[in-house]
Amino acid sequence: MSRTGKKPVAVPAGVTAAIEGGQLSVKGPKGSLSLPLADEVTYSIEDGSIAVKPANDSKRARAFWGMQRTLIQNLITGVTEGFSKKLLITGVGYRANAQGKTLKLQLGYSHDVDFAVPEGIEIKTPDNTTVEISGIDKQKVGQVAAEIRRWRKPEPYKGKGIKYAGEFIFRKEGKKK
Repeated sequence: MSRTGKKPVAVPAGVTAAIEGGQLSVKGPKGSLSLPLADEVTYSIEDGSIAVKPANDSKRARAFWGMQRTLIQNLITGVTEGFSKKLLITGVGYRANAQGKTLKLQLGYSHDVDFAVPEGIEIKTPDNTTVEISGIDKQKVGQVAAEIRRWRKPEPYKGKGIKYAGEFIFRKEGKKK
């Protein structure tokens, strides 16, 4: 039994949810999102909440149950509050600058890295060593953060690179003389 799946997802005021054509559509103050529904799970909207139950007793249906409930919760959180990730850039001469729909990164390469910001994502740079990524789709926000981080992952000796805020980088000792 899924402990997560048992709990219904509350739909707050100002948010509308509808199931039509194998898709769950959620509209809220920040925008609208949709999710393709899995056949292994049954969905019902009642009393301002969305309930998720396995369609049968198979292992696959029980595996999908909790995950589908979490995906629905992410949709509702996205259209009400949104999601954000913060990246910190460490290193001499490493900096970032958001210019419209492009993020310009200087990461020690012989050229600047121009990262095109995808639709539905907003990137801010409060200072040259901080990048804030926000949007309503949790998966998209995480994917953009991972793609930016991939340009210069943090290294364990000096700690240079791009890391998530709150991420711990295990530091190693250098060569001994």
